[in-house]
Amino acid sequence: MPTSPSHELSVLVSRRLQDEYETVRAKVHRQVDGLTDDQLWRRPFPYGNSVGHLLLHLTGNLSYYIGAQIAGTGYVRNRPLEFTDESRRPKEDVLGAFDAALAMVAKTLAAQTPEDWSRPCEAVGTDVQDRLAIFVHCVAHADHHAGQMIYLVKQLGL
Repeated sequence: MPTSPSHELSVLVSRRLQDEYETVRAKVHRQVDGLTDDQLWRRPFPYGNSVGHLLLHLTGNLSYYIGAQIAGTGYVRNRPLEFTDESRRPKEDVLGAFDAALAMVAKTLAAQTPEDWSRPCEAVGTDVQDRLAIFVHCVAHADHHAGQMIYLVKQLGL
């Protein structure tokens, strides 16, 4: 059965966005995999974040904007806690939650139909108005913080 051009474009957009999210996942793992639990939570600057808190933030961001708003996961976000959580969870747990959020994003991307991309997405904390825009916004946001992690790891002397 032949597919329509809009279906082919939808599949292409989904795959390319999945590739971008995978690129971010790989960047984050390159920085985090070699850290100890202590290094994950160490703040090289008194005014900044730790790599662990950035991981919590990215997980919360994806879980809220894509999970709750598009996939209907029911995730409830506590954004301030992403930066202040003092529980110092093990690296394996924090990284596992990040990977699970990315798996949910990939599944959600794969489920989008040509009509879904322009559906409204009204979420607190952004003025993005449709699904395509929120997927793009979230991957750019994640890539930005992956870059911050690279800098933080260098500042930790690693």
